[in-house]
Amino acid sequence: MGVDPERIPQHIAVIMDGNGRWAERRGWPRLMGHERGYQTVDRIVTFAAELGVRAMTLYTFSAENWRRPESEIEGIMRLIAQAAREQLMKLLENGVQLRLAGRIHELPDFVREPLLEDVLSTRDNTGLVLTLAINYGGRAELVDAARALAEQVRAGTLDPAQIGEDTLAACLYQPDLPEPDLLIRTAGEMRISNFLLWQIAYAEIHVTQVLWPDFSEDDLLRAIADYQSRVRKFGGIPAAV
Repeated sequence: MGVDPERIPQHIAVIMDGNGRWAERRGWPRLMGHERGYQTVDRIVTFAAELGVRAMTLYTFSAENWRRPESEIEGIMRLIAQAAREQLMKLLENGVQLRLAGRIHELPDFVREPLLEDVLSTRDNTGLVLTLAINYGGRAELVDAARALAEQVRAGTLDPAQIGEDTLAACLYQPDLPEPDLLIRTAGEMRISNFLLWQIAYAEIHVTQVLWPDFSEDDLLRAIADYQSRVRKFGGIPAAV
């Protein structure tokens, strides 16, 4: 499927949905779906970098996912820790810079520590910026930003009258990342599930019925082609051609 290489979205965010359903349809434990989904992440991030995508943000584990069965949560945490240990060399070889978004301090030590090591090891890489949203919630991010602003006001370093969109945005988890151009959601659900509530204000949204473990390079190209077919108005009216 052809896409215009001059109009590749610079930042793609993905709600990776459907791992559990993928496994259940095959009569397998849900964790096997998460394991296959991890393999999909590896393929898609590599392909996106080849296309010229500059940043990807993946909804890896939401703050609400703690409500799942304890055995599934433990399996997901161990899978994230395993990926952090196994993927460092590939991240370095491909020039990928790893970042994290969410309340990372609340993660178990065995998960948090290898992730932070990868962030430190790849901080000087200049290729695709890969952000993993882990223990992440869009509302929680805004609450944390509001708290940071309140602390600045209390310290006397910020006048409340000066608070605007830019000052709040500067307190988000990854304030220097450009806002996503394209949000992809797999598995057909028509909701954003508390993901990047501030940042996706003007993102184009592409929903596919494909479950995340089955999401292919061609599916990414379809999403990008859909994005390129849109007229982005940002609240205005496009100029006449």
